[in-house]
Amino acid sequence: MAAHFGRRLRKGAATTAVAAAAVAALSASQAPGATSDDHGRQATAGATAPVPDGSAGGDATGNSPYYTDLPPLKSPNPSPSSGSGTPVARGEAEAGIPATVLDAYKKAEAELRSSKPGCNLPWQLLAAIGKVESGHARGGRVDADGTTVGRILGPQLDGNGFALIPDTDHGAYDGNSTYDQAVGPMQFIPSTWAWAGRDGNGDGRKDPNNVYDAALAAGHYLCRNDWDLSTDSGLHSAILSYNNSQDYLNLVLNWLEYYRKGSHSIPDGTGRVPEHRSDGGSHHTTSPKPSDPPSKPDPKPHKPGNGGGDNGGNGNGNGDNGGGGTGTPDPKPPTPPVPPTPPQTPTDLVDHLQGVGTGKLTATAGDAFTEPISVRAETKVGKSVAKIRIRFTVTGDTDATFAGGETVATVATDAKGLAVAPALQAGEKTGDFKVTAAVVGRSVKGVDFTATVTARAADTLVRTSDTPLTCTPGGEFADQVQVKATYKGAVAGKVAATATLIKSTTDATENDKGPSFKDADGKPVRTLTGLQTDDKGLLTLPKLYADDTTGTFLLRITTTGGATLTVELKVAAADASASPTPSETAS
Repeated sequence: MAAHFGRRLRKGAATTAVAAAAVAALSASQAPGATSDDHGRQATAGATAPVPDGSAGGDATGNSPYYTDLPPLKSPNPSPSSGSGTPVARGEAEAGIPATVLDAYKKAEAELRSSKPGCNLPWQLLAAIGKVESGHARGGRVDADGTTVGRILGPQLDGNGFALIPDTDHGAYDGNSTYDQAVGPMQFIPSTWAWAGRDGNGDGRKDPNNVYDAALAAGHYLCRNDWDLSTDSGLHSAILSYNNSQDYLNLVLNWLEYYRKGSHSIPDGTGRVPEHRSDGGSHHTTSPKPSDPPSKPDPKPHKPGNGGGDNGGNGNGNGDNGGGGTGTPDPKPPTPPVPPTPPQTPTDLVDHLQGVGTGKLTATAGDAFTEPISVRAETKVGKSVAKIRIRFTVTGDTDATFAGGETVATVATDAKGLAVAPALQAGEKTGDFKVTAAVVGRSVKGVDFTATVTARAADTLVRTSDTPLTCTPGGEFADQVQVKATYKGAVAGKVAATATLIKSTTDATENDKGPSFKDADGKPVRTLTGLQTDDKGLLTLPKLYADDTTGTFLLRITTTGGATLTVELKVAAADASASPTPSETAS
């Protein structure tokens, strides 16, 4: 029996060795710039803590273990590694990134694009590092603010297989007042977070356990030293500064290339967590839950003839292929541990969104919408759900934005399950558009709101001067016509207007005789369109010129909103220039 058990042990060891070799070979074949050097994290166990200025010799993670799972091959179907029967590709499900985590990566990229444009940081690099360091925050187990459900901690850095880093934060981040531990979805050690930490979600805190804060901090960390990540040298330097390991560099480059080829958003909490780690362990914190103990072996021997070999059989053979069931049977194999059921997040409870109290959304171009946009997150039975991230998005042919100029805003629901979008500001484009409310990290029924932007309007026009408008035949009018527009007594700026020389008060068609404006070629123009009042509501028309026709003529000015002003123009010979002041009529 001892010999029999030994054969099984040797067989298992051989299979493991082959599998390990296959994975190593795959890593080398996939990794851009892979080398034969072995500079893995275990080889740098004696590394010291990162220095505060982020110079060479330290890294962000303190040599904590990381996930070593490779991205899938091009084929979506798993293919067995040579001789082991173990799949090395896991399918296209790996391209899914939990919605809140993906949002954090992209927001960090946008901020760095503005603050450090020369860095050229792609969000896919943050995704690659986030995948390797924490499996995207354990598959997106985050709350409405982006904070992880439970802390993600590396082992204590006591020099036993890892770097030696005595406590630097008094246990504030990692709960360990003796040694530091890597913390959060991007696995910062406290001594690095002390200078690299950022507030990525605008809550006034720098929390390494928050995916928005951690992603932004990682972006700034990678963009220091004026590295240009669009170049190979800059990219490699930045990744090696995060963890000075060639194996780590190759692995991150693999995931970077994979995410560049395509990825998609999946609900929070549904992401796939990698299985293999650089230290061969599976713990995430210093106090992991133990696996279920193996079940006790069956004390009763098998009945003769029922087989005692590894593969069953009929009891007539010997050895591994199922013979000779006459001795004490092998103990039953250990019962595999049952993975814990992930705790539900509030997002998991949401069934739909319900619009609440939002009336007709209408605003004049350039004005703010006075009606608030609000929704409530509800369960299937209509119960409200708090702490849910709601994303409001402006869509359509419009230049309307939320306050601050953004077209996307994310708001967490309050204790009553309500989320109110930031104030909506109309642009200059008129017409209808939509505001869509959706749950971040969960595909449920959302709410669409239709908003309308109307043109600026005026209800009154008056001349700014009462000087008579007179001219001699063939001459030009000395004064230009200037009017002021108001709406309900207030200045009406940027209001569209039209000016036309008309035939009479009862015939508003264009007059073909009398005064006119002139175009660039000096030709007469008797209708001007596309006019607009300025910010003070003023509109000054071009100069007017008279032809040889004498008499009294009418200039009519109209605006959006219905304001109309008719101005009299008089053309007379020189001896009649002192005639009575023309009258003006307005309707």
